[in-house]
Amino acid sequence: MDEALLRGLVPGVLGILVRRGADFAAAEDAVQDALVEAVRVWPADPPRDPKGWLVTVAWRRFLDATRADAARRQREDRVEEEPAPGPVPAVDDTLRLYFLCAHPSLTPSSAVALTLRAVGGLTTRQIAEAYLVPEATMAQRISRAKRTVSGARLDRPGDVATVLRVLYLVFNEGYSGDVDLAAEAIRLTRQLAAVIDHPEVAGLLALMLLHHARRAARTAPDGALVPLAEQDRGRWDTGMIAEGVGVLQAALARDRLGEFQAQAAVAALHADAPTAEETDWVQIVEWYDELTRLTDSPVVRLNRAVAVGEADGPRAGLAALAALDGSLPRYTAVAAYLHERAGDTATAARLYAEAARRAPNLAERDHLTRRAARLNADRSERRR
Repeated sequence: MDEALLRGLVPGVLGILVRRGADFAAAEDAVQDALVEAVRVWPADPPRDPKGWLVTVAWRRFLDATRADAARRQREDRVEEEPAPGPVPAVDDTLRLYFLCAHPSLTPSSAVALTLRAVGGLTTRQIAEAYLVPEATMAQRISRAKRTVSGARLDRPGDVATVLRVLYLVFNEGYSGDVDLAAEAIRLTRQLAAVIDHPEVAGLLALMLLHHARRAARTAPDGALVPLAEQDRGRWDTGMIAEGVGVLQAALARDRLGEFQAQAAVAALHADAPTAEETDWVQIVEWYDELTRLTDSPVVRLNRAVAVGEADGPRAGLAALAALDGSLPRYTAVAAYLHERAGDTATAARLYAEAARRAPNLAERDHLTRRAARLNADRSERRR
């Protein structure tokens, strides 16, 4: 049973049902029923035409549901005649589904869930486990999202930027449950890149590949976070890095710079450095300057302050940091790091402890707590 093949067929099957007249919510339910049936039947009796098989079964499930719903009896004249079995048209509805699932009327969390279900082919249980919420909660979220987009018309080009934001949110969820969302986001972005020629789609794919290539080195055997400067670079996936750099170079050559390309350029400079000490921080600052111009994001400015601290010294980094809002997420952790680099270990230890109390997750909290404890222990040892 090739689960990747099965999930890859979902957008095309769903698109065919919608073109035949099924509303999005009913079509999506029918496709999910067909997937369940495929998992049951295919191992013993694989079809010669998997996509055609799924279309046939999903359409029958849709007809059954339509006939059973008294409120939809007026549609029966239109849906009664089942198209004859045979090869299905080679029309790719993937892009239309991406735009539909990233509809501006949906919240980001609902858009992510609907994309994973309708385009990614994941089950409600898998999505719920990945987001660490009850299955019933996720089912309600997906149902509301489907109702919202069921009547939406896509008679003009969708917003690529919104689709990319949704995919980036999926990627940043990382891994939990039995679905690796980072890998799933890469798969979906590859799929999107295959149906739309857009440099920012390539930029996002490159960014994902370059970040994912470092995944194995990001945590110690005990689960502790390993900062970039301390990672074992021999554990980085050089093949994935090479692919990411190649995708990025092709996108940059088109001279239509966007924020994902700029972020990927920063990641490529980190990946290109044989050691942390050989990182080209001057170029990284320049790319953060481009990102600031493109986004004017406070988070970008925060990351730029770190890069300035590496390129021009910690005092310069602290000066850049002073211009920012102290309530920014991870502001205190950045301040702690720059004070440590400047030799002010007492202030750094205090700020690390404060940052640990504000940490968004357990792994980050433990990491910051250990940094504070190490600095305090070093100071105590020197006083003896």
